[in-house]
Amino acid sequence: MSTPLTEVEVGTELPPLTVHLTRASLVRYAGASGDFNPIHYSDRFAAAIGLPGVVAHGMLTMASAIRVVTDWLGDPSRVIEYGVRFTKPVVVPDDEKGATLEISAKVAAVNEDGTARIDITAVAADEKVLGQARALVRLT
Repeated sequence: MSTPLTEVEVGTELPPLTVHLTRASLVRYAGASGDFNPIHYSDRFAAAIGLPGVVAHGMLTMASAIRVVTDWLGDPSRVIEYGVRFTKPVVVPDDEKGATLEISAKVAAVNEDGTARIDITAVAADEKVLGQARALVRLT
């Protein structure tokens, strides 16, 4: 991080982050979270309920997106609150490439109390997959 957090201004762009999600990523996340919904591993099941294919867990997508902020802060305990709206599922093909999640973020507000609001954008397959993704962080 080149700019001290105390000198951050509205409009400051955080270093972008690229996250690759494969079917193996989904298996590991399912094991850690206990979420074994078949939409996360069965193409047949996903198609039967109208999905375009196996999709990443929403919480995995959300957790991946906040990494752009925690990497920038250098201390995840500085995140005070974080919320998103899920707008599109992240489809994860059954191949070596999987899905690519491109994450960017920008400082939207710097508050007098030493906090800042960070707006996050997460894109997969050229579509925003999260809406109103925002984190409130402690700068000092």
